[in-house]
Amino acid sequence: MPTQPQETRPPAGSRIAQRLAGAHFQDAWCIHTAETGAPALAYFLAAVARTPRWIEWCMQARNRVGQLVGLKDLGTLSEIDPQRPASAYQPGERVGVFTVLENSADEALIGDSDKHLNVVLSVHRAPVAGRQDQVAITITTVVHVRNLLGHLYMLPVAPMHRRIAPAVLAALGRAQPASV
Repeated sequence: MPTQPQETRPPAGSRIAQRLAGAHFQDAWCIHTAETGAPALAYFLAAVARTPRWIEWCMQARNRVGQLVGLKDLGTLSEIDPQRPASAYQPGERVGVFTVLENSADEALIGDSDKHLNVVLSVHRAPVAGRQDQVAITITTVVHVRNLLGHLYMLPVAPMHRRIAPAVLAALGRAQPASV
């Protein structure tokens, strides 16, 4: 059982898999954690509520520098309402730095889109074979770049993302999402 995030492939049959074609960047990370009956988005909320400080600092630095070249201030990952249940988030509503695109029990798609990039993140939950007490949570990120500034933006972001995504997901080893 991976108790630390492992790089993997996007889950077969997931809705994020339909968005992979033509992507300029993609990665997927998986961790096994306790099955609580919570929907996929609840696992994301539990993880980002415990975002490491160094990641929050990186997001704040990104926002300051980004504003100098016309990028919007996204805020930080942990800017969520800790009292709001995952099932209450509807398409079009903000959850941290992202907008909810789809929200079902087994997969939530959240993202952000502007004239430079289209970013979609999937939080996918699936049973672990032979382990009724465990669930596999896979976070997949897909980025489609729209212009030169988007390509330039991704130069430092892509390698940082490969550190940030597993660090956020690792929080699930230390946290349990609220059940439905």
